[in-house]
Amino acid sequence: MLKVFASKPKGAEPVTAFDKAAPSAEYPWSLLSGPKVWRTVLPPALAVALAFAVTALPIAISGKNPVLAYWALLRGAVGSIDAIAFALNKSTPYVLAGVGVAMCFRSKVINIGSEGQIAVGGVAASWIALSFSYLPSPILIVTALLAAGVAGAVWAGIAAVIRLKRGVHEVLGTLMLNFVGTLFVSEVLHGPMGEIGAGFPQSPLFSQAAWLPSLFPGANLHMGIAVAVVAVFVCHLLLWHTPFGFRLRVLGSSRNAAAYAGVSFARAVLEVMLIAGALAGTAGGIEVLGVHYRLIQGFSQGFGFNAVAIALLAGLNPIAVLPAGLFFGFLEAGALSMQREMGVPSSLVFVIQGLTMVFVLCSMGIGLKQQRV
Repeated sequence: MLKVFASKPKGAEPVTAFDKAAPSAEYPWSLLSGPKVWRTVLPPALAVALAFAVTALPIAISGKNPVLAYWALLRGAVGSIDAIAFALNKSTPYVLAGVGVAMCFRSKVINIGSEGQIAVGGVAASWIALSFSYLPSPILIVTALLAAGVAGAVWAGIAAVIRLKRGVHEVLGTLMLNFVGTLFVSEVLHGPMGEIGAGFPQSPLFSQAAWLPSLFPGANLHMGIAVAVVAVFVCHLLLWHTPFGFRLRVLGSSRNAAAYAGVSFARAVLEVMLIAGALAGTAGGIEVLGVHYRLIQGFSQGFGFNAVAIALLAGLNPIAVLPAGLFFGFLEAGALSMQREMGVPSSLVFVIQGLTMVFVLCSMGIGLKQQRV
């Protein structure tokens, strides 16, 4: 049995804000009772409330009623079955990429490359959908999603190998690969996968056999949200009920303690990056198969960096990624309704998202300062 001493070894790394972002290594369901629930739920809830309150000021200055604007936002997000389905579809890539980022951050592997991983996952799924359209629908869809997951894992694995073999920090490696992945999508759309004569860089429309089926008859809700929910609970079990998850948590708490306990840093980094990349790649496959039904340029823009914000808002807890991802998805889904009904620019939701993260990071910093004192 591995033993990890509570005292910090000499030369150990200082505690960072990322250490404070996650709950303690207790079984997470215990956080749902007693005073701990307030320490877990209150900071992000207060951050969201403050973000809405601060954003109300420019709305009021522009001559609009913030209450009516937020009501229009809410109605646009949950005002009908179609609105809810659209919001859930919008939330799916956020949840999938966010839970992968949360797993990485738990082990102090700062993976910010979800956007590139989503992009190459979409390319892989599109290639399968276009090249093997003669396959039966279930086989074609599963094969395309598996290809998307493998492509995303390989893309994340490149950054992990560069980190381990050449010492290039994963922040730099994953960030640069985001640009490469985006340019890769553009390259294939201007080349072999592009639709001839189209006025916008896009692939031909997939055959209906490659379209993700609806989760419920008559609803425009694809099965991707079910995949995202399953991924959340699987990652929760991995993190809290397997030796692999224990190694990640020990590594995230102290690399020195992990080394003393025999945890391989290289193995943990490679494994968690492959998992995160596979989840992000699958998100890209779901986006092209279930929303656009084709590969289009820029389809992954914004998903990756929002996934980082969602992981932090969730406190790096895989279960909490689900409501955090839904919050971002429903917020963006209601933005157009707010603009249409009240004349408030839909881009204001990005201000709300940004302010939410500012307040969340402030609460993390305050908690770190209090512990040091």
